[in-house]
Amino acid sequence: MHYLIVSFSHKNAPLEIREKLTYPNELSKNKCLVRLNSSEAINETILISTCNRMEIFCSCNDVLAAKTHIFNMLCDRAGMCIDDLKNRADVYDDSTAIHHLFSVASSLDSMIVGETQIAGQLKDAFRFSHDKGHCNSKIARAMRAAFKCAAKVRNLTEISSKPVSIASVAVSKLKSILCCLDKRKTLIIGVGEMSEITAKHMISSGADVYITNRTKQKAEELAVVCGAKVLDFLELASAVNEFEIIFTATSSNTPIITDDIIKSCDFDRYWFDLAVPRDINYSKDERVNLYVVDDLKSIVNENKGLREDEARKAHGVVGRSVVEFFEWLDALNIEPMIKDIYKKAYETAEIESTRAINNGYIPKKYEKEIKKLAEQTLKRFLHDMTKKMREVSHEPKADSISGMMQMLASNENDSIPDRFKGDK
Repeated sequence: MHYLIVSFSHKNAPLEIREKLTYPNELSKNKCLVRLNSSEAINETILISTCNRMEIFCSCNDVLAAKTHIFNMLCDRAGMCIDDLKNRADVYDDSTAIHHLFSVASSLDSMIVGETQIAGQLKDAFRFSHDKGHCNSKIARAMRAAFKCAAKVRNLTEISSKPVSIASVAVSKLKSILCCLDKRKTLIIGVGEMSEITAKHMISSGADVYITNRTKQKAEELAVVCGAKVLDFLELASAVNEFEIIFTATSSNTPIITDDIIKSCDFDRYWFDLAVPRDINYSKDERVNLYVVDDLKSIVNENKGLREDEARKAHGVVGRSVVEFFEWLDALNIEPMIKDIYKKAYETAEIESTRAINNGYIPKKYEKEIKKLAEQTLKRFLHDMTKKMREVSHEPKADSISGMMQMLASNENDSIPDRFKGDK
């Protein structure tokens, strides 16, 4: 069994490519996972699709065949040459895949190091795949270890002491332009986590915030949580020409704000498109200042130095966690063998104690005691041996030791010596 990750992120692919590879809703995600698992080379899969990354994480029995299947599928999705996709992608397998997964979960691979959203997005991706039957124990082991690693990073470093996100960076960018947001009329389109964070930041800054969504009930629920107002989605065409500030982060497959609804205004407008694929397709010059996800990198880079020391500590935690995970996997693999050894020992105790009683060496009334004695003797004998097997399970020589013990534990051609045969 192998672990494999194919990754497209803000590090290796511009927004134009990432939005071609995105899976914005549950239906498209489920179809993707079904197709991924249709390969005989792939056992289990999860799909991580956010504004900054599209990653496929799978367990497979053939890394090369799995990669071929994944790239063929993504080529169809993006409508791009397969070589172009391969040249863009970062591919990780086995230990490097686990290291990357742990780094992502710990927000060390994020555009904003230390941001708080990615762990929740990973959990959602895992839960969705698991509930739909696309992944099971192999990926579950890795995901549990990744979340455990992320918790260690949070507890042992200060990297997330001041939580940040793409949404908070967008608001910071807006503040750097307008200085004061008090009473500024703001429209937030969408009701996801990004929208909620944005709404709370804007309201705390004194802005006059409205929320709109295709499903009005969801907009009303978020408005209650944040203390905002609600705008009917049918009014969007007029609203884009009335609001000074717009944030949009929907899961729409196509743009919801286009040139045909944008009119001239006598004031400057500031729009932040936080969606992938993008919600705004704008080419007019109508005093609109448009910022997309990748435009926020400059702010991120300015603040990068503040977190570098904590990031180094966090990478140390990740490295140790990867080693611990594979040691645990090795120990996990040896446990069935140890169980077989004890099972065979107890079967041997049963045979020999029964033979001793049947041959009259021990009175029948002591049958229970002699069987317990035989089992306890073998258990004591095996204790140090199996303890050592667990200790060396992660060492290079473990395979040869395991192979030898597996042969000894095998029932094939088994012939337990019967030194009492013929005695009466």
